[in-house]
Amino acid sequence: MVQTTMDTVTTAQSRNQTARARTGPARARPPSARPPLWDRRFTLYFVARAVSLLGDAMMPVAAALAVGALYGITGVGAVLGVWTGTVVALVLFGGVLADRIGARRMMVGADLARVLTQGVLAAAFFAGTPPFWLLVTMAALAGAATAMFQPGVNGMVPLVAREPQRANATLKVADALAQLLGPALAGLLITMTGAGAVYAIDGGTFLLSALCLGLIRFAPADTGVVSSAAHGGSSLRRDLRQGWQEFRARTWMWAVILIWMGYGVLLFGPLVPLSSALVGARLGPNAYGLAVSFLGVGTVLGGLLALRVRPARPLAAGAAAMALYTVLPLCVALGASLPVLLACHVLGGGAWAFWSVMWATSVQTHTPPTVLNRVTAYELAGSVSGIALGQILAGPATALASPERLLLVSAGACLAGSAALFATPAIRGLRRAVPAADHRR
Repeated sequence: MVQTTMDTVTTAQSRNQTARARTGPARARPPSARPPLWDRRFTLYFVARAVSLLGDAMMPVAAALAVGALYGITGVGAVLGVWTGTVVALVLFGGVLADRIGARRMMVGADLARVLTQGVLAAAFFAGTPPFWLLVTMAALAGAATAMFQPGVNGMVPLVAREPQRANATLKVADALAQLLGPALAGLLITMTGAGAVYAIDGGTFLLSALCLGLIRFAPADTGVVSSAAHGGSSLRRDLRQGWQEFRARTWMWAVILIWMGYGVLLFGPLVPLSSALVGARLGPNAYGLAVSFLGVGTVLGGLLALRVRPARPLAAGAAAMALYTVLPLCVALGASLPVLLACHVLGGGAWAFWSVMWATSVQTHTPPTVLNRVTAYELAGSVSGIALGQILAGPATALASPERLLLVSAGACLAGSAALFATPAIRGLRRAVPAADHRR
């Protein structure tokens, strides 16, 4: 990886010298100047992601209220479980296909597929009561489309932004704002017009996302990065094995995912069901929704902080931030008052957002572009599987211990995981890479 980074820097210097020779010194950018973020490519990508994230943020509320009203908690769990399980089952193949035919093409196709699934559901809700088999079938198809879409999210950022960290932080802020606005908008629409409108709007966000992604254009020199069409006679199995080898070769990467799988089972998976039950019973039904909103506020602040702070060792800084996330399950377990609960959610959201930006940037800048989508698929599969298992075990675990004690376990797991992140030399010592995107222009 060191040699790859050196080659990238050499190439960038050579092309910059050629550009100065063509344009003259008057148009040369000073070495200290930061490259612009909001060019046409990133603007289109940002709009695509922002509207898609808003639609995604609306769907859990729509599923809980609309599906729950018809088929109860079991129905909601089945629909969400089918969606999550399909993503986990197919995301590795999504990574392979994104590297073979290009992340942008896969993302556009996945968006169009979700326009269809959400449109069918919108029509079914407008028509009356959709049958359960239709809800499950559309959830499976939407999960398959998500599995084809998500690996390319990471791979596209270095292609549309000169500075991946600034781009990731900006996208994280958009994600946080979507999490703030989406649930409230979904609840309002269901109350006023019914679930069909929510599914129709969600389908519209995917359509706009596909349009924006389709308008992104890459220079001919980028073709080898955008699409690995030169696979020739390589097989699906060989591509999967190569992605696994690239993933396994980076100790810092698989070590983080191992820790994150533990986080999923002990922290992220049980946190929402346990916290929502405890906070709702203790402080009223609206308190948990307010806490989630303050979590979004913290995520915005964490994303803004990541826009300005550029640590030399990003994962070490992110591990220190994740230690602050401990206050989130801890405050719920200890029965904190509402002001303390909200403050802890702001702090937890900021810690999560800062880590997320440091992690995504590290993956994007330390992985060869031709395998980035496959490597991303492996880290996604590991992370999501842990969360899914934690969600499944949260209910049965309450038969063994009280929700308060389980959340104390979650807090201890968070602190121990942060210590493990910082104690692992490969993670702690990973240095910030020189962005490899400048050589594309």
